[in-house]
Amino acid sequence: MTSILIKALKSIYISVPSQNAKFATSAICSNTLSITNKEWKYPPTFTKPREVWIENLDTIEEKKLGLFELHPTVYGATPRIDIIHRNVIWQRKYRWVSWAHTKTRAEVRGGGRKPWPQKGLGKARHGSIRSPLFRGGGVIHGPRAGNTHFFMLPFHLRLYGLTSTLSAKLAQDDLHVVKDLDIPSDNSEYLAELILSRNWGPSVLIVDDTDYAPRNITVATGNLPHVNLMPVYGLNVYSMLKHDTLILTQSAAEKIEDRILQLLHSDTRKQQAKFKLDQV
Repeated sequence: MTSILIKALKSIYISVPSQNAKFATSAICSNTLSITNKEWKYPPTFTKPREVWIENLDTIEEKKLGLFELHPTVYGATPRIDIIHRNVIWQRKYRWVSWAHTKTRAEVRGGGRKPWPQKGLGKARHGSIRSPLFRGGGVIHGPRAGNTHFFMLPFHLRLYGLTSTLSAKLAQDDLHVVKDLDIPSDNSEYLAELILSRNWGPSVLIVDDTDYAPRNITVATGNLPHVNLMPVYGLNVYSMLKHDTLILTQSAAEKIEDRILQLLHSDTRKQQAKFKLDQV
């Protein structure tokens, strides 16, 4: 009786294919779907490539144009929250100049004469009422204007900050790859409706491989303060965290990948030597 039931269950499982099997079959048999398989100069060793959908921007309705492989070393790394935090602190401090200023006893107004004689009154000897011991006097070791908080983060931490942030964005489904930035209209309402229909969050960062973006998307993002355009060479950790969704063009994703892989597998000590600062 038990063997009969097992055979019946096996026949039911085989005769009724799952929904995922239907989707996989239709995706493979479809003529419009393309899967981009890449050959990297530094192929992954122990992990598989990450696959993302290539989306479109020419219609408000989302269309899947194909699958695109991403290198797991760049887009599938284990996010290091401590490295991301150090990158954020570095970016916030290297452009911070403190303008707080206090005056020394030489800069405070008044106090030109000796307040009382050196001897004879039983008082402590003083030469000026603008001494730091007096109220209204100068300040010892106070902040001086133009004090910078600039420091250089080590090069490998900047690289790992990029890989950690990109991997976290992809894992949280906040990273999308589009074919190009061509949209049919320069109206801001079109782009706002597209972002709303695809649930891309209140703020969007769009990255392309060049700083010459198409006219329509440049004009459309001009009236949307929560949507920003950026060339690939300006991509940084702070901007990625500041925006909820990161949109990369296919060419920008490839360029980021190639550049980071090249730097991770090359000796850059000679190139960095002339930029090293004595921070002691």
